[in-house]
Amino acid sequence: MGGPVVLGIESSCDETGAGIVRDGRLLAHVVASSMDEHARFGGVVPEIAARAHLQSFNPVVRQALDRAGLGLGQIDAVAVTTGPGLSGALQVGLAGAKSLAYAAGVPLYGVHHLAGHVAADTLEHGPLPAPCVVLIVSGGHTSLLLVRDLVREPIMHLGDTLDDAAGECFDKVARILGLPYPGGPAIDRAAREGDPRAVVFPRPLTRPADDPYAFSFAGLKTAAARWVEQHRLRGEEPSVADGAAALQEAVADVLTRKAVEACGAYDVRTLIVVGGVAANSRVRALAEERCARNGIELRVPPMTLCTDNGAMIAAVGDLLVRSGAEPAPLNVSVDPSAPLEYASLTPLPAPSPRAA
Repeated sequence: MGGPVVLGIESSCDETGAGIVRDGRLLAHVVASSMDEHARFGGVVPEIAARAHLQSFNPVVRQALDRAGLGLGQIDAVAVTTGPGLSGALQVGLAGAKSLAYAAGVPLYGVHHLAGHVAADTLEHGPLPAPCVVLIVSGGHTSLLLVRDLVREPIMHLGDTLDDAAGECFDKVARILGLPYPGGPAIDRAAREGDPRAVVFPRPLTRPADDPYAFSFAGLKTAAARWVEQHRLRGEEPSVADGAAALQEAVADVLTRKAVEACGAYDVRTLIVVGGVAANSRVRALAEERCARNGIELRVPPMTLCTDNGAMIAAVGDLLVRSGAEPAPLNVSVDPSAPLEYASLTPLPAPSPRAA
């Protein structure tokens, strides 16, 4: 018969995702994105995202169940992203997940969104080696982690971004270059026709003694903006392809250099790269080169599991159920700015102030 069947729900930003996992095996997953609705604004609009989740939630869950050949009564647990993310978007997902868990009479598990990205790799490559170094790189997050047991032990942060995340840098520079949103894929496409050596962009924080694995991309974004500005002040249009290629090279260089150095410092033989920017072709290629050179196994999930999805949340839920973790309380809430400490995230609502 197999182990428990876990339905995972993701709604932290602009993707509504539902995934179904049993014993570490992905049975189905469906994602509905509202990205096209946000593109004309150059970024995610929280109110539009929340409304899109409301419209997509039931169809996405139904499609996932249909693809898995299951009914709601065959689900043994529901897992849902409870943070971090957009408050309204998270609330829609949590309310829907609570309704499903109640209707099915099964436990509910709150999951940290970033732990979901880490667990996404298990759906392709199996259990995480213990220990492993994980590079999470996305539009809102850039972190280097040491993971021993994802659901039983605290997650150790080796370094985090001090300002802009790598994906945020791509989005902002893409806008400056006149490329569409989202900026990451647009930069990647434009870079194919460019020369990464045509522009010398800085490599921020490559040798900080006090925090060697911290990241900073705000200065790189500013350097790219100044490069564009200088061309236009001379009445010239910069080469979008060269700018994109040079920016992408700088980001990939910093990310992979620090990740490989951390593997060496902590005597870890496996590097896992996850998150939306893990889909970037240069990040993948440079990570492969440097890992091969240093005898490190590189694991990157397939493209469909790099961006936000319900499968990754179901993967964490599956691990929590099998580890015997306590389900979330009935009054579990969301935490839009939750730090990543544990894979399980079950914040409670703030107490109401007493009436005067």
